[in-house]
Amino acid sequence: MAEAEGGPDMVSFRELARRLVADGIVETISHQRLSKISREDPAFPPVMRVGKTNAVDYRLAAPYFRNRVTRPGWRTDLKGKPPASDE
Repeated sequence: MAEAEGGPDMVSFRELARRLVADGIVETISHQRLSKISREDPAFPPVMRVGKTNAVDYRLAAPYFRNRVTRPGWRTDLKGKPPASDE
């Protein structure tokens, strides 16, 4: 883990996924999911292109994921359609 001082701690999405799980911030996440979140959430930390790899500063990504509210989806392949809401 990088020290609080100094430059950014740039990591690839694969390494970010590994560290988020190892640090207990998330239970499980894939680099593919990180890529999707980075494209869809404007609050995601800035992504830098390093060669063919996307990289993000771990010191910005860790707090983002600690504070991120997740909304797990309904597994239609296992449970069928969700129940109708009473709204």
